[in-house]
Amino acid sequence: MRVIAIANQKGGVGKTTVAMQVGAELSRRHRVLVVDVDRQQSTVWWAENVRDGLPFDFAGSQHPNMLSRLRELGADYEVVLVDTPGSLEDTAVLETVLDAADFALIPVTPEPLAVEPTLRTLSRLIEPRHLRHGVLLNRIDPRVPNQLETWQRLLDCELGVPRLEAHLRQYKVQLDAPVLGQLVTSLRRNRRTEGPIADIAAIARELEQLLAPAPAGAW
Repeated sequence: MRVIAIANQKGGVGKTTVAMQVGAELSRRHRVLVVDVDRQQSTVWWAENVRDGLPFDFAGSQHPNMLSRLRELGADYEVVLVDTPGSLEDTAVLETVLDAADFALIPVTPEPLAVEPTLRTLSRLIEPRHLRHGVLLNRIDPRVPNQLETWQRLLDCELGVPRLEAHLRQYKVQLDAPVLGQLVTSLRRNRRTEGPIADIAAIARELEQLLAPAPAGAW
């Protein structure tokens, strides 16, 4: 079982979208549990809007201590994705999740005000735990010239933080998904949905590679 914490103390960076959509994509190949420990319960609201049933198991309104109990009980999940709070007031909740996690995925949007909270989350909560992690660029606007390259360079060269090669572009389909109860597994593939489907699939594949067991004898 691999526990992935979707974490950033900056609110509004897309943690719920990542948890729900990546969880749905991973469920094509793995037994997945999505857990909500955020008091805002955005994933709970989204899950309740899904009409055709969730492709993964879902645990809303959970205390973060339940993650350690999952391991103790030998729960039969390959991947557990945890949607965490995005506020300083809930730091203790986030810390409990990170203590139980195998990997932290940190969504960040391309806006200057997102940089400081993201770096604080990394330096104060994730790096001291020596927890494997990666920043995920979210809401990249395809209409803005060089936006993706500019932010990739910022993360790589100026801030020196690990990031995923995959990223999420900003699409209306993605923005409307929570209220419409849509997940990547229920979207019909067409010109309107091709981009969002491809982005989510790329993130899921990269996470699978990052969390795959090392071959015997590998460093």
